[in-house]
Amino acid sequence: MEQQRTGTPSRQPRPQAPLSQQTPLSKGALIEGTSVYRVTARPGGPGQPDAPQRAGKRPGRQGPPVVAALRRLPNPRLTGLGAGLFACTLMLVIGSLDQLLFDGSAIMYGVLFLPVSALTGFWVRGADLVTAPISVPIAFAVGLVPITGGSAGTGGSGGIGVEVMAVVTALAVQAGWLYGGTLVAGLIATVRKIRLMTTRRRSRRPSVPPRRA
Repeated sequence: MEQQRTGTPSRQPRPQAPLSQQTPLSKGALIEGTSVYRVTARPGGPGQPDAPQRAGKRPGRQGPPVVAALRRLPNPRLTGLGAGLFACTLMLVIGSLDQLLFDGSAIMYGVLFLPVSALTGFWVRGADLVTAPISVPIAFAVGLVPITGGSAGTGGSGGIGVEVMAVVTALAVQAGWLYGGTLVAGLIATVRKIRLMTTRRRSRRPSVPPRRA
């Protein structure tokens, strides 16, 4: 009888599941042979925001405290008449206090006149900037009335003519302070006028569309 030859059965490959049924791998994983490696992206890489220290960005520095204090001050917009009344009233109060506390000191009156001139130039509105250098000398003359002896209705013995001559004499003596305050108001008004004109030119200039490559 012939003996049946029995050999070792050949190993057949196991069927693999299709790719759609395999377990999905997480993003950033690499397959090499039968091992799975995860790749961790470094901070600051592509697609991730850089740290502020690596990017070298620093928070914006604030201005000096003087500028911050000036920005917190009130910034009204007065008409030409309102700016003139403001300057005249303030200088009349300053003149009265100067006569009461400092016996009509010309230096004290002139020093206090400069900031009043600056405020008048800053607070007048853009349409009435021309009135700032005109209102300031009038306010200076009004403030000299209590210093030179008061108005005619306060019991002056010389009358209105004497009071007017006293004010004119004081204006001639303190002409330096008068010109200085007027110059301050004029410079501030001129700078503001130039800035307004520049802003209007930029707003009227048509925007040019970008050229296509």
